[in-house]
Amino acid sequence: MTPEHSTLVAMRTIKSFVVRTGRMTASQQEAYDSYLPRYGLHIEDGPLDQQQAFGRLAPLVLEIGFGMGQSLIAMAKAHPGWDYIGVEVHPPGIGNLLRGIHDEGLSNLRVYRGDAKDVLAINIAEQQLSRLQIFFPDPWHKTRHHKRRLIQADFIQSVLPKLAPGGVIHLATDWEPYAQQMMAVLSAFPDLGNVFGAGQWASTHERPLTKFEKRGQKLGHGVWDLVFAKRVP
Repeated sequence: MTPEHSTLVAMRTIKSFVVRTGRMTASQQEAYDSYLPRYGLHIEDGPLDQQQAFGRLAPLVLEIGFGMGQSLIAMAKAHPGWDYIGVEVHPPGIGNLLRGIHDEGLSNLRVYRGDAKDVLAINIAEQQLSRLQIFFPDPWHKTRHHKRRLIQADFIQSVLPKLAPGGVIHLATDWEPYAQQMMAVLSAFPDLGNVFGAGQWASTHERPLTKFEKRGQKLGHGVWDLVFAKRVP
């Protein structure tokens, strides 16, 4: 562990996630063991060398909390000219994503296992990201848990230097109070502009429906997308 990583871990006590203990299927475990050495990235390796990781330099997308990875796989497949990195803490989802990378023959998708805040602080260089996407983060419904929500001013402040000018932050949630908080947090940054107009939700977006979202739609849940871009100096 690097000194920077040790300091971050020591300073941060509030997590925006809880590591679930669900068991991996045999297929997920096999994929995890077989393909992580090939497609996995490691926080302790320090700053990301995109040329080494992908064999090229291309617009870079970071997705935090990809769940089981189906939508991320679909996006990487649909946009071969972009490079994608997923960050997740749950091994079953990582195993599932690794299986998809292998089965689809994707050369433009890699994965970190760990806390996204560490990945941003340690591995991502300034202005390296063309896009940051976070779809359906844990809303932490109870008021006493709101401090655990990922989308807070300090988190966005840490993201901004990592975005290239014109780079995009795309968020989505099916919990309206959290959507309103997201809108307030992002709108407060003068370096960010709402792509769809001040206070407006995204009316269109390039995002496959997640399994989670499809289930919510069947239950009549609404979904709110926000797309903000870093202003070009």
